[in-house]
Amino acid sequence: MKPPSFYIKNSIQLFFLAVLCFCMGDSAARMAAENPLQISSWDADFVEQGQAESEVGAGSKTPGKSDNAASQDNNSTPQAVTTSAEGNWGLSFQQEGKPPVGNATTDYLQQFNAHYVNPTDEKVIYLTFDAGYENGNTAAILDALKKHHAPAAFFLVGNYLETSPELVKRMVEEGHTVGNHTYHHPDMSKISTKEAFHKELTGLETLYEQTVGQPMKKFYRPPQGKYSEANLAMAQEMGYTTFFWSLAYVDWYEDKQPSHEEAYKKLLGRIHPGAIVLLHSTSKTNGEILDELLTKWEEMGYRFGELEELAK
Repeated sequence: MKPPSFYIKNSIQLFFLAVLCFCMGDSAARMAAENPLQISSWDADFVEQGQAESEVGAGSKTPGKSDNAASQDNNSTPQAVTTSAEGNWGLSFQQEGKPPVGNATTDYLQQFNAHYVNPTDEKVIYLTFDAGYENGNTAAILDALKKHHAPAAFFLVGNYLETSPELVKRMVEEGHTVGNHTYHHPDMSKISTKEAFHKELTGLETLYEQTVGQPMKKFYRPPQGKYSEANLAMAQEMGYTTFFWSLAYVDWYEDKQPSHEEAYKKLLGRIHPGAIVLLHSTSKTNGEILDELLTKWEEMGYRFGELEELAK
């Protein structure tokens, strides 16, 4: 007869399996069922990935929720968590200091000029910020980037361009890239026609050019990380490079910001060569820690690269 602890342990594993099944769908559940002991090493970031974002569409004044961007790890050439290029972008970190495993492999994504990591051994970090609205933290973020001569890419929606044109101009003047996060921030995986897909991207392109007086860089990030293979192909046909991410943390709840210690634990412990880091410019914590965070990454031997290095 097995001891009570055996049944308790199995019950806990089954509970987490049920949670994964509900949150992540059949593919994640099948993976968990094949290796249930791995569940205990996954954290809430992975389970929550792909939920609603705090960025909002054009004209909206009330922030919602935000790009969840979380995950875990494998080796310098990550293998996919699932074989499906549909649904929510998701990751799994399995080894400290190594890139995470994604929904799709780097080779698969590159067919569509899409990336989530630079598969390199070089200690380089690509800083990206998603911004759906302005709440007073972007200036501090820009100050820290300027101090460290660190380039970044800001993925914006129509609402941000409409309400914060001066900050957008500052981003450009200080050498940062502004990318396309769509005009209205919809679930792009549900958009099946080229006309509707093009409208979301070209609408933002037009507003950006009217705001800063120059064409928008053709870098695209799907809202909430939701995508389909058809979306990737349509973005490619429009001349876009699609960027997901290989490192992020739960930073988007305005009323439940992570502590500095929690942020450092995730962002220092999970950093890896070739990381595309996703942060939210709406995060008060990010605004407060970015200067010191960049210093710590530099002390670890990292440099800050530009996404253009991957878009060649």
